[in-house]
Amino acid sequence: MEPPAPLAAGAASLSELSFGALRAREFSRLDARDEAYLDYTGSALPFDSHVAWHLTLLRTELFGNPHSESRTSLASTHWVDAARRSVLAFVDADPAEYEVVFTANASAAVKLVGEGFPFGPQSRLVLSADNHNSVLGIREFARRAGVAAAHVPLDADLRLRDAQRILESAVPRQPSLFAFPAQSNFSGVRHPLDLVHRARALGYVVLLDAAAFVPSAPLSLRAVPADFVTLSLYKLLGYPTGVGALVARRDALARLRRPWFAGGTVEFSSVQNDMHMLRTGFAGFEDGTPNFLALSAVPYGLGMFREIGMARVSEQLRPMPVALIRELHALRHRNGRPLVTVYGPTDGDARGGTVAFNLSDRRGHWIHHERVEARAAEHGVSVRSGCFCNPGAAEHAFGFDAARTAACIESSRRHHPDPQLWKERFSRCMDGAPIGAVRASVGIATNDRDLSRLLESLDTWRH
Repeated sequence: MEPPAPLAAGAASLSELSFGALRAREFSRLDARDEAYLDYTGSALPFDSHVAWHLTLLRTELFGNPHSESRTSLASTHWVDAARRSVLAFVDADPAEYEVVFTANASAAVKLVGEGFPFGPQSRLVLSADNHNSVLGIREFARRAGVAAAHVPLDADLRLRDAQRILESAVPRQPSLFAFPAQSNFSGVRHPLDLVHRARALGYVVLLDAAAFVPSAPLSLRAVPADFVTLSLYKLLGYPTGVGALVARRDALARLRRPWFAGGTVEFSSVQNDMHMLRTGFAGFEDGTPNFLALSAVPYGLGMFREIGMARVSEQLRPMPVALIRELHALRHRNGRPLVTVYGPTDGDARGGTVAFNLSDRRGHWIHHERVEARAAEHGVSVRSGCFCNPGAAEHAFGFDAARTAACIESSRRHHPDPQLWKERFSRCMDGAPIGAVRASVGIATNDRDLSRLLESLDTWRH
């Protein structure tokens, strides 16, 4: 009962299709709805054939709760197991060394590591300043053990600076953790994956956040042997939502200490004796019933990407952000002032398809990012605005001073508990500095016309 090859009878192989033909076959609704979708770092779009295949599977098969031995239960178990194998294959992980824990999302995968990591008073936690809030939140678990987080700062291009020095600044004397993203969800910067080798050689356990990376670049855990890797499958496949994964080295997973137990995670539990025994491996970390219907869609979806070829996807997308940045820099007001400020690197060296920017008027005053997003939406262009749950990259990009930021946060929070009023007061306190940005991100169905439509919507701000 393995998933069939992701092809309709007589259809051309996905590896043989041009990306234009792939868009026409799998994402025709974009042009039918006259929509330019540029929010792939927020979520991918589902393939038509993926959704159709899964609907057929659900209509023809019988699935029951997998925690049983009935035929319907075993059918669910089969597809959940197939999903685990497909994830390991997608990230080129040796099944003898790695296993997969399915979670509700990438944030839940990060939390499993943070809450179970055996921090001691002599442990170290090193985080890159460029990190999703879900990764930054690990510092709260470390703080309970008396461990303060050290942060790797960013340079002018929002790349990591002095990572080696900070990792070497103290010798880990108890289990220590280093966590960073393979690709920034704010700027699109791809951080050096050899940090995995360097940190592990110094005695750190390494958590690699790959959620923003794997939709547009191949990842091999045989070449980059991170201890923990977090994934969000809807950011890659678009469908199903509500499924994330923690890909973990077996020895690293065994070192985590779960703070509680739940249905599905125990071999036994006794009320009268106040005892329980956790199951080993992934089974001790998947609380309750897994999302078995959604997981049955995963093998087919990942199979489609393997057939297209992640190297081809990477090559297709690589020139797009560079071309977009070039055109953004060319937009100027009639008085010669630049319309757009781009954050992060402007060339194609070690960057993905995410571009963050802000607009300013002809006098140099910032235009609120939400207004820019709304104007783009009027032109049928989907982008995203805000800080993208990445405060470290945003603070550095916007040039925030730490002391002044702290004072403005406290003042704004004290006077305006309402979130919208709080943000307005904070911005005024920071002398009108931007408190968010606009983010455009490309994906497998993006074409040049999508980028042109974004530029046309931005051009309407020129005066």
